Amino acid sequence: MPQRALAIEQILTMLAATPPRIAELIVGLTTAQLHAHPSPGEWSAHYVLAHVRACADVWGDCIVTIINQDRPTLRALNPRTWIKRTNYLEEGFQPSLHAFTTQRTALLAVLEPLKPDVWSRSATITGAGKPLVRTVQSYAQWMAEHERPHVKQIQHIARTMRKEH
Repeated sequence: MPQRALAIEQILTMLAATPPRIAELIVGLTTAQLHAHPSPGEWSAHYVLAHVRACADVWGDCIVTIINQDRPTLRALNPRTWIKRTNYLEEGFQPSLHAFTTQRTALLAVLEPLKPDVWSRSATITGAGKPLVRTVQSYAQWMAEHERPHVKQIQHIARTMRKEH
């Protein structure tokens, strides 16, 4: 979880930047390159996108629930568990990126008009050790900050794939 709170505008900017940045990084890569592992044990660009989508599903759902309910209690769901319930790893990269972009647009449409006090609405999260209190802002920031290294990971993968071909 975030150590220091970012400004709401920073969070919104970071969240908005992820899908187009991924799209920009993979331009010209083949399906085989998107599914290839740069080296043994490393994720493919396809897997990274599936992971980012699963995180966006889980944390985005928590955000919407906190907005719509008064101080809900939510059971923690690990995105690595959630991904097993999806078809994200079987779906093609471009359709997956399109779905992620659509999902992000919808989340931003919910977040952008929120008044500052709504960003501080909270939920109690159980099922992952000691109960935690999370806010709309902490979840949104967590998502934004979590995506940054994964975008860099896709950048590294794309560079590696371009060098090999």
